[in-house]
Amino acid sequence: MSSARETLRRDFGGDIIEPGGAEYASASRSVLASGSPAYVLRPDSVGDVRAGARFAADAGLPLSVRGGGHGFPGFGTNDGGVVIDLSTLATVEIIDKERHLVRIGGGATWGQVAAALAPHGLAISSGDTKSVGVGGLTLTGGIGWKVRKYGLALDNVVGAEVVTASGEVVRASAGENPELFWALRGGGGNFGIVTAFEFAAHPTTDVFHGKIAFPASEAATVLQGWADYLRAAPEELTSIASFANPFAGGPQAPVEIHVAFDGHDPELAAEAIDPIRRLSTAIDDDIALKPCADTLVDGATPPPGIQLVTRSAFVDKESVSEVLRILAEVGASERSPFIAVRSVGGAVSRIPDDATAYAHRRAELMVVTTTAGPTPVVEAARPALEEIWGRLTPHVNGVYANFLSSATEEDVAAIYPTETYKRLAAVKRQYDPRNLFARNHNVRPQ
Repeated sequence: MSSARETLRRDFGGDIIEPGGAEYASASRSVLASGSPAYVLRPDSVGDVRAGARFAADAGLPLSVRGGGHGFPGFGTNDGGVVIDLSTLATVEIIDKERHLVRIGGGATWGQVAAALAPHGLAISSGDTKSVGVGGLTLTGGIGWKVRKYGLALDNVVGAEVVTASGEVVRASAGENPELFWALRGGGGNFGIVTAFEFAAHPTTDVFHGKIAFPASEAATVLQGWADYLRAAPEELTSIASFANPFAGGPQAPVEIHVAFDGHDPELAAEAIDPIRRLSTAIDDDIALKPCADTLVDGATPPPGIQLVTRSAFVDKESVSEVLRILAEVGASERSPFIAVRSVGGAVSRIPDDATAYAHRRAELMVVTTTAGPTPVVEAARPALEEIWGRLTPHVNGVYANFLSSATEEDVAAIYPTETYKRLAAVKRQYDPRNLFARNHNVRPQ
């Protein structure tokens, strides 16, 4: 170990943070999890990333790679291992103005990307939170406010620079290492450390964004009408329904229909949004024209001791009505978790199932439940949560890895259908045969 440490200090040019150091308390934890790693490494270059990966491999230490650090299972930290914190590799550069190609460092956050692109009138389909990392979100999906018009974040990736388990730097694109490129788009961080992404951005204008709220008593009617309308709505419109918010009254909390219309024409926006306004009698409507970058919200860090349990699944067309009926019933119960239902479809569903490792192209909706509180509160709520998901299970499929707190074998099987997993395992065997990058929803080399 001592020789490996000496090699690290010789080859690594960034910050090396160890227990007892001034920054260790904050550097050791990710946004949603605490850890006690032996080393937190903040690389200044791709060479540093290579040195850090080699050190972890040679020392036989667990390795975590941290982008934004928002992963619910706490993959961005560990106990006794190495964390490579990419936050210093966060440049955002337009590399081809005519094709709107953007190179983004693996440690950038979506807030940094949105702020950098806004002066150029460009945007990338991403998530909806500023502090979420580009890497973590993109490698497993990317469902946000432009998803129905421009697809998932990973659908807009055209290339990536990757440090593999052997310390080699490779490029992945449609023309270079295409099987790795396929795997990166949905397979998570299983195959290496992405130090830079190349995205195809798109021109953007201001957008109409906000929420329409309805009484909780109207949940069943509003949810069914909302889903029916979204099926035929313009793809410029993306929407999320949320209800049973414990911070706004739980079962009495309003049903909030959040919308983003990708365009600044008020007549077209009204034509797209008004059918939602007419679903029932609105008690609030704050939709307004705003810069595209302002649709992203600040991410919150839970106070110490607060645990978040998040679970998700996809809903195909034939199951939408039954799932929403169940959710409306659940939301009226005092035992309900916070519930959000996201519209998908549109551009996502036009991409062939086998084009990327993301495997849930046919879904119309994604359901997410979240329970938050001190550990005793979360544990006390677990039986009711299991009962709810027991009712939903016959009517839903798959899991969205970005909204999942656990990382069991069953979770991995739900994220990746059998054939997708087999193909990912073959890529894993080529690029990471010893499973150095195991701190993910892990695909094992086969």
